[in-house]
Amino acid sequence: MVPLAQVKDLETARQMAALLEAENARLHQRLETLVQENARLKGEDAQARLQLELVQLKEQLALMQQRLFGASSEKRPSAVQVAPAALGRQQRGHGPRAQPELPVQEVLLPLDEADKVCGLCGGGLKEWAGQTEDSEEVSVVERHFVLKRYRRQKYRCPEGCAPVTAPAPPRLLQGGRYSVDFAVHVALQKYGFHLPLARQERMYRREGLGVDTQTLWDQLSALAHHLQPSYEALPSLVFTSPLIHADETHWYLLDKGPGKKWYAWTVASARAVYHRILPSRSGATARQVLGDYQGVVMVDGYAAYQTATKSSADGPASCSLVFCWAHVRRKFVEAEKVAPACAQVLSLIGQLYAIEAGLPDPHALEGELQAAALAHRLAVRREKSAPLVASIREWALAQRALPGSALRKALEYMLELWSGLTVFLSNAWVPLDNNLVERQLRDMVLGRKNHYGSKSLRGTEVAALFYSLMETARLCGEDPGRYLLRAALAAIATPGSVTLPSSTD
Repeated sequence: MVPLAQVKDLETARQMAALLEAENARLHQRLETLVQENARLKGEDAQARLQLELVQLKEQLALMQQRLFGASSEKRPSAVQVAPAALGRQQRGHGPRAQPELPVQEVLLPLDEADKVCGLCGGGLKEWAGQTEDSEEVSVVERHFVLKRYRRQKYRCPEGCAPVTAPAPPRLLQGGRYSVDFAVHVALQKYGFHLPLARQERMYRREGLGVDTQTLWDQLSALAHHLQPSYEALPSLVFTSPLIHADETHWYLLDKGPGKKWYAWTVASARAVYHRILPSRSGATARQVLGDYQGVVMVDGYAAYQTATKSSADGPASCSLVFCWAHVRRKFVEAEKVAPACAQVLSLIGQLYAIEAGLPDPHALEGELQAAALAHRLAVRREKSAPLVASIREWALAQRALPGSALRKALEYMLELWSGLTVFLSNAWVPLDNNLVERQLRDMVLGRKNHYGSKSLRGTEVAALFYSLMETARLCGEDPGRYLLRAALAAIATPGSVTLPSSTD
């Protein structure tokens, strides 16, 4: 049979689909026979077992079709439906958007001389002073590169002393030809906008700059060398928080082959983000990432974190874990496709989030205001959230689900993590979910999809450094490009100096 990927003709594809459908029916019949024979030999009720397996197969098929063809969003339809008559005529889109950051260029458009004739009487038209009809247009001025030739003025002393030369501007590399601004631009394009160096090389050539990917990489590596002390200062900034978030995602090391799966581990607080790319996803690696942190760590249900924080022969665990309601909700959203009863628990979880939306963020406050916000969060959670949490547990214990079903997996996931899911009722620092760190991992995931990973161990180190510093800058409200330039210039002027992003609050 011709491989399906090579079929171009529609009629051939239909014939192959019919053959596959017939083969699938034959295999289902064979499966039913084997299940009955197996149950007979084991002395089981063949009909009941067959029904159970058929239900499981139907559920798996429904979930697979949802993953292949359904919407990837976890957003569920709103329970409140607006009547069509009440909608009226709605505006499409958001309309003209204000652009306060763009410089404004005034362009006066006069009539051509041949058109300065009245169309009614044939007389000449005269300019109407101060009267124009105005409109706006967003345009683009293409980026361009310049070759700056520095002429350092020399000075001499009339008395014959040694001559003096004006100092050179700061250089990224001793004797290098590319400016610090250029290196920052390359870093921002790769790690901020996910453009691989090969793609940047083609773009720059189109704009008149002949440069190869190795030269671009050299600028990134040199810039990272100057910023290394600032990167190494991030963990202490993250771990000063009473609560941190942790997560991980895969990252490929493309070292002379198809690539090995490494992992980007991330710890984050409300003020800073710290990434490390390591070869393992084990509990020992999780312990290495968390170090001696003694606060509360928000994680998902991945077992490595629980292994890393268990008491051992070396001593008791230094930190405690809390778990994420968003991951719990995600599993019930998936199960709802085949178990409509999940709508009830999803509504209860939604009410938890509605309560949290009205509470102040203690991380954004200080002093007495922060203490008052923490007390208020705790009081509201005990009054309003605690009954909802009790209702969720009561609902879960009342459910009956087939072993291996999506509903059963969602219930087991939630109940196994229950003690860590309810800590937020007694600790006001704890949020409902781990979304903060998932947002900080998003750029790494997008970068991985665009340039697939790193080509060397040094590449993983440089990637972790730039993602960490740029995302920390965003958390503090500082533009990542401006921050990188400021930190690099400070490090070149004073080697080993640490420059962290500054908050604009």
